[in-house]
Amino acid sequence: MSIVVTGASGKLGRHVVEQLLEKVPAEQVTAVVRSPEKVAGLAERGVRVAVADYNAPETFDGLFAAGDKVLLVSGNEFDKGRVRQHSVVIDAAKAAGVALLAYTSAPGSLTAALADDHRGTEQALLDSGVPYVLLRNGWYHENYTENLAPVLEHDAVVAAAGEGRVSSASRADYAAAAVAVLTGDGHENATYELGGDEAWSFAEYAAELSRQTGREIAYHPVTPEALTGILAGAGVPEPMAAVLAGVDAAIAKGELVVDSGDLSRLAGRPTTPLSEAVAAAFKD
Repeated sequence: MSIVVTGASGKLGRHVVEQLLEKVPAEQVTAVVRSPEKVAGLAERGVRVAVADYNAPETFDGLFAAGDKVLLVSGNEFDKGRVRQHSVVIDAAKAAGVALLAYTSAPGSLTAALADDHRGTEQALLDSGVPYVLLRNGWYHENYTENLAPVLEHDAVVAAAGEGRVSSASRADYAAAAVAVLTGDGHENATYELGGDEAWSFAEYAAELSRQTGREIAYHPVTPEALTGILAGAGVPEPMAAVLAGVDAAIAKGELVVDSGDLSRLAGRPTTPLSEAVAAAFKD
């Protein structure tokens, strides 16, 4: 039996593998990647590395074994048909008879276009009959803290979220929840709504940035249409810019407030405060 992590060279997948190695022997972990050179260090530590691509179903033939526990990390190729991509993994998992397939989804409350592929994948997973766990991940701190350059350049946080609040958490927090599911028992056919312990507004985010930089950083709310134009002007492809603006509109409606407490319960600790993520970003 192996614990298999797809997308293992990605930012979330890497966190999951690292945390798994703190709990189980390396030979029990399989990292699925498209580019093995990105995880050469993991192979040297004894992790099995498998090369497979969501766009090439044949690469998943025989990759899983009966009894495996699999984490399907959602893809980020929004133009490639993510439900079809994810179904490749689900079909291979079903054929192998895996014990569990956990999927990194989006909060059930999210109605923005970004959630459509997640809902479609969830349905495919439920229809497959494979024992599943839906890890409905909320927003990541790093969605903001890894993109501070324009904020600091203009001393402004620009968003189309109005006074809406976000229950974000760190990638490491979400990874800890996934590891708990992959290494624990009793999670079959469960759905977890995952988010940070404390929701924050963009005005509060701007105030935290001001506190840590000693500069006056203001929050400038804009319309989703204006944000789409700003992002497109900064080089984001227009369809993706519209999707991101749609997430902000969902935040304004309260759709990214997750108050279930599932994340801290699964992680076994409080979630990482936004202030810590901001401080870490300034250290890097």
